[in-house]
Amino acid sequence: MSANIMKITLRTAVWALVLICAVNCTKSPFTTVKDGQFYRYGKPITFIGTNFWYGPILASEGRGADLQRLEMELDTLHALGIDNLRVLVGGDGPDGVFSRVDPSLQTAPGVYNDTLLRGLDRFLVELGKRDMQAVLYVNNSWEWSGGYGQYLEWATGEKALIPLIDGYWPFMQQMRKFQTSAPAQELYFQHLRNIVGRTNSITGKPYRDDPAIFAWQLGNEPRCFSDEEEIRDGFIGWMTEAARIVKELDPNHLLSTGNEGLMGCEQDSTLLERVNTIPGIDYMTIHIWPYNWGWVSAGSLREDLESAMHNTGEYIRFHAALGRRLGLPVVAEEFGFPRDGFQSSQDSSTSARDTYYAFVFDKVGSELQGANFWGWSGFAEPLHEQWQEGDPYTGDPAQEAQGLNGVYIWDTTVDIIKESIIN
Repeated sequence: MSANIMKITLRTAVWALVLICAVNCTKSPFTTVKDGQFYRYGKPITFIGTNFWYGPILASEGRGADLQRLEMELDTLHALGIDNLRVLVGGDGPDGVFSRVDPSLQTAPGVYNDTLLRGLDRFLVELGKRDMQAVLYVNNSWEWSGGYGQYLEWATGEKALIPLIDGYWPFMQQMRKFQTSAPAQELYFQHLRNIVGRTNSITGKPYRDDPAIFAWQLGNEPRCFSDEEEIRDGFIGWMTEAARIVKELDPNHLLSTGNEGLMGCEQDSTLLERVNTIPGIDYMTIHIWPYNWGWVSAGSLREDLESAMHNTGEYIRFHAALGRRLGLPVVAEEFGFPRDGFQSSQDSSTSARDTYYAFVFDKVGSELQGANFWGWSGFAEPLHEQWQEGDPYTGDPAQEAQGLNGVYIWDTTVDIIKESIIN
């Protein structure tokens, strides 16, 4: 074969591979990351999404189920252009625990409420119908879905503390024990294997093959709750093992930690970098809570707003710079701001929140690749300020005042969201 013919043949083969890759990338409904940018259907994407933690419960057929409401909420969100939903896989522990998600998915180690498992399956089916995607988180450092505390209780017999009853400081001191408890971590790992390795009972499709999943997430706001090196090493250790398990079972989907960023790493930038260089982590997450972090006070939300936005801008800027250095997209996947006057009533106004939301949304496409506000309450009409069994679910979980941070369909905040998505 002559040199010229060999060159032509090689050139043809290369172009064939390029074309095959282009066609496959264009058609792929899975989200991927390349050079710090999300891609889907072969195109770079950014998004404005929301937190919709209770979606799988609505999709079930047992207590709390409301398929009609689920379809209405998803249709509304999709029409608004909100197609990325951050969702709790399900609660851990027995039902009927104060300030926890109810009903619970995993009622004992490896024992599941099959109705809720099928609800998770149906939820993914409903997302798929609308070409929407979910970030699914499988653990929690906080009490409202069981999480750390429930795994510790199962493994050691030490009863999990409840912050609203026992206080936040004793609670956080107890939660640090999870970082070095091999038995508690193994219970979590097994749950992770069961969920990530699941096959949808409705479609027969393994979860790993379902493009309705945007990403898996190791937990909601995983923290180590300690300055001690041994505990920090344990914190990184269990997340590293969890990431390995997820990627082994499902190489098709993205993976994130669910960490809050610097505030979730004891404000230690070295620990933050360790969290975001765990093998298998595809993008960086940050959470922003101006009221919880003392940037605004309940009695002066409007007066403190400028300071809150300044601090928020600095927080985003810091993490965006780290994301660029590490080659990771950055998503503000959880942020919230109270209703005016720190009121929980659905009739209260949201002018300060609207201004704050617009400020965060304006960062999407530059410093952020995505932003999911907390959280979607949609058409819910709460019956009590503190959630009780039988009440409709809102964006505010059971430990929070119902309506304080949630966004209802009639809030003026929805107009801000629409404008931000259009622009």
